[in-house]
Amino acid sequence: MSEVLNHKQIGQKITRMAFEIYERNVNAKAVVFAGISGMGTTLARLLSEELKNISPIPVEEVEILLDKSQVSKSEVELSQSIDLSGKTIILVDDVLNTGRTLVYAMKPFLDFEIEKMEIAVLVNRSHGHFPVKPDYTGYELATTFNEHIRVDFSANQYSVHLD
Repeated sequence: MSEVLNHKQIGQKITRMAFEIYERNVNAKAVVFAGISGMGTTLARLLSEELKNISPIPVEEVEILLDKSQVSKSEVELSQSIDLSGKTIILVDDVLNTGRTLVYAMKPFLDFEIEKMEIAVLVNRSHGHFPVKPDYTGYELATTFNEHIRVDFSANQYSVHLD
């Protein structure tokens, strides 16, 4: 197991991503960070906090509840009822592998007239089995399918490891 990103580097990536989100959405009515359950929700919260620190844009958060191990059979729903009409959605996950989870995670948003949807990931593995490309990426990392990326946001000591 080797460390790919340490706590300080992850903090820098989150700050940079938040500035990019601000730059591309400076005129947005509101930005809603929609984190995929698990580490995606944590990353969404961190991005949301950072955007609140640097911009006047109204920011909201919602969790996308789904079972990543059986995403095609899983119910996909939002953690709370929220009005998304006219708002910019930032779909957030920790790692983009094939794109399958992100595609299914878009389902609840199809019932709203949103302004636009963008994707933010901490690590993009670039396997691309689905036509999903992140708009905001913390780190690009070419890996094989046998390798595993582990993101850890515990105890305020964040890290990304390659197993």
